[in-house]
Amino acid sequence: MRMRPTLSWTPVEDMPPGTTDPEPVADALRAGGVLVLSGAGISTESGIPDYRGEGGSLSRHTPMTYQEFTASAQARRRYWARSHLGWRTFGRARPNAGHLAVAAFGRHGLLAGVITQNVDGLHQAAGSEGVVELHGSLDRVVCLGCGAFGPRRELAQRLEAANPDFEPVAAGINPDGDADLTDEQVKDFRVLPCVRCGGILKPDVVFFGEAVPPQRVEHCRELVREAASLLVLGSSLTVMSGLRFVRQAAEAGKPVLIVNRDQTRGDRHALTRVALPLGEALTTVAGRLDIPVVAQTTPLT
Repeated sequence: MRMRPTLSWTPVEDMPPGTTDPEPVADALRAGGVLVLSGAGISTESGIPDYRGEGGSLSRHTPMTYQEFTASAQARRRYWARSHLGWRTFGRARPNAGHLAVAAFGRHGLLAGVITQNVDGLHQAAGSEGVVELHGSLDRVVCLGCGAFGPRRELAQRLEAANPDFEPVAAGINPDGDADLTDEQVKDFRVLPCVRCGGILKPDVVFFGEAVPPQRVEHCRELVREAASLLVLGSSLTVMSGLRFVRQAAEAGKPVLIVNRDQTRGDRHALTRVALPLGEALTTVAGRLDIPVVAQTTPLT
């Protein structure tokens, strides 16, 4: 039986304080073989809020679970109306200094790979290659009936045509692309089926309460095994999908470094936690390594 997903955590022991010196991160990158694991915090400087930081979306919003989505047509209407509006905001987001720094480290051969818990595609837009999207991507849609995949932009065009008067004002946008709308605002939204079989369409993302595909988890575990160190960027590590890789690295004796302004569930496994904004910390590290951080022009969609 699936349990209600863990949305928050409370430290049960004193955690080591964070530092404002990013030099340990620079040292790890100098040695090479660094595996990056990024979370929602790396995208906040692009205008996409995180879940649990100051002003995080969980303070006002409970994410849709897989069980709710599949069990209720009303829940799917609410989700797709809100996600359709949120998709427009995601489409306007651009990589920030943190994403650009990670891409620069990759171009200079310092990384063993990039795993992201985010679904926004900003690492790829910044120029990172071979990114493992642990929780999928909002760029794709999958049919739960026939298993067909399709580009989100095509569904967005269909939804625009089916809902020409849908122009609500959202109270906020969440990291999963879900906009904050009331039931009254979404009650007339028309949800569209799969064009191939008429089945239920779902964004190709892992919802809360849904398991990450086992082959994807194993691929990430292999990246951890091959890496020299693990660098966690902007993740609270509250959910096991990311924390398990931190535990794996620590148990293997590999250094774990975290850049996050707030405490994380993985701090006790880490060599250090740098308590700085991601853009500032990674730009500083890039400067110490004499690596230029330059903007890319890769389109998001």
